[in-house]
Amino acid sequence: MTDLESCKDCDNNCGNGCGNGCDRSACQCPGAGSVCDCQRAKLHSFNYLADIPGGFAESNYVEVQFKNARKGYYLNSQRIPLEIGDMVAVEAQPGHDIGMVSLTGALVELRMKKAGARSKESTETRRVFRKAKDTDIEKYNESKAREDDTMIRSRKIAESLKLNMKIGDVEYQGDGNKAIFYYIADERVDFRQLIKVLADTFKVRIEMRQIGARQEAGRIGGIGPCGRPLCCSQWMTNFVSVSTSAARYQDISMNPQKLAGQCAKLKCCLNFEVDAYVEASRKMPPREVRLESADATYYHFKSDVFNRTVTYSTDRNTAANLVTLSAERVFEIIELNKAGEKPASLLPESGEHRKKTSEFGDILGQDDLTRFDRKKKKRSRPAEGDRQRQARSSQGAQEAKQRKNPRPDKPGNPDNTENRPPKAEHQPEARKEVRNENKGDSEGKPRIGRPGGNRKHRKKGPGQQPGKDTRPKE
Repeated sequence: MTDLESCKDCDNNCGNGCGNGCDRSACQCPGAGSVCDCQRAKLHSFNYLADIPGGFAESNYVEVQFKNARKGYYLNSQRIPLEIGDMVAVEAQPGHDIGMVSLTGALVELRMKKAGARSKESTETRRVFRKAKDTDIEKYNESKAREDDTMIRSRKIAESLKLNMKIGDVEYQGDGNKAIFYYIADERVDFRQLIKVLADTFKVRIEMRQIGARQEAGRIGGIGPCGRPLCCSQWMTNFVSVSTSAARYQDISMNPQKLAGQCAKLKCCLNFEVDAYVEASRKMPPREVRLESADATYYHFKSDVFNRTVTYSTDRNTAANLVTLSAERVFEIIELNKAGEKPASLLPESGEHRKKTSEFGDILGQDDLTRFDRKKKKRSRPAEGDRQRQARSSQGAQEAKQRKNPRPDKPGNPDNTENRPPKAEHQPEARKEVRNENKGDSEGKPRIGRPGGNRKHRKKGPGQQPGKDTRPKE
C-alpha cells in the first residue's frame, strides 16, 4: 500500500482527517503521530486539472502545508515522484523544514499567481530536498512536542517584561533550529529585549510574526453560532475588511454581541450575501421618497427585498398606521405624486388585487420545529358512576318519548280507531251516555272505552286504593 492509499484509508476511517481530532495513534499516514494531517484537513484543494491527458496537468511545483494554515510553494527540481499526502523535507533558512504535500500539478502554478508568489524563474524559489526519512520524522515529533511548553513559558516572559502583547501560538521548524512566535498586539511593541531572552532560554533562532484576531481564531478553531466550524479555520485564506454597512444593507439588528464572532470582530459571513442584497435593493423604491395620499403623508419604515414589499408609516420616527405595499404599487404612487395627483388610499382598489401565488404549505405539520413542544390533548374518559347516570338518563328519555308518542299498532294509541266507540256529532245525549259509560258506577263496573289508558287520571271509586287496577280479570 502506498503512502497516498494509506492516507486515504485513514481519512475514510477518521471522517475528517487525522488533523481534525481523530485518534492519531491508529493513523496509517506517513509519519503517524503528532504530524499526521490527511488530505481532507484544513485548506484542502481539489485538483480539477489532474485528469487532463497529454501532460498538460504536470508541473515541477508542489504546494506544501505546514502547521495550521501556513503553506509554501516549492520547486521539485530533482523530479521526485510526489503525491498528495507525502511528507517531504524542504529548504528553509536556516536548515530544512518538514511538511506535507497538499497539491501537485498545473494547479499549483495558478495558486502561486493568486497568492502573489514569486515567479518560477526567480532564483529565490526554494526547493524540495527529499521525502522525509524516519530520522526526520523523529526529530520533527520532538520539536512539535516542545511547542505547548514553549508558548506557556514565553507568555510568562513577555508578562515579566511588561509588554502589551499576547503570544497566541508557537511553531517549531522541522529540524528544531528555529521557532516562530505568533503574537497579537493592539499597538506597536518593542520586543527586541524579548527576542534576546527567548533565544537565551530556548537556544533556538527566534522569529516574531504579528497576526490579527481573525488569524488567531483561525489557528485555534472552534464552532460558530451557526453550528458549523469556523470559516477562517476551514477554507478562508485571506480576510476582507467587514463594516457595519453590510449589516445595514441586510436589515440586521445592530447588536454588537450578535454581529461579533469569536475573534471579537465583525463576522466574516456578513460579507457573503451583501452583494445579493445590494443588487436586490436597487430594484426597490428609494427609501427617502415620501408617499402623498389624500388623507396623510407616509414615510418609509422598512423594506423586504425577498417579498418585494415596503412598509410605510405616517410618523417619520415611530410606527404609526403602518401600510404594507408591493414595490410595483409604490412605483405607481410615486408616478402619481410626480404628476400632482394624490390617491384616495395607498392600498389598491379591491378589483386590482392580484391573486397571490400559493406559498409552500406544511399540511402535515412535520416541518414545524416546535411540533414536539405542543402537548397532545387527552380525551377524558367519564367515570363509572357518570356512565351509569348517563345510561339511566338516556333510557328515561327514551321511555318518556315512547309514552308521549306510542306506536300506531298499540291499543293505547289514540290514532287506533278499532276499539274507539263511535263518535256522536251534534248529539248531546249520546255524548253524555258515552261519558257515563266510561266513568263507571260505584259497584265496580269495568270501564268501557279506551283500554290501557292513563291510570293517574282515573277516578277512584269507593273501596278502591289509588294506583290499583280493580277491573275483573278474565
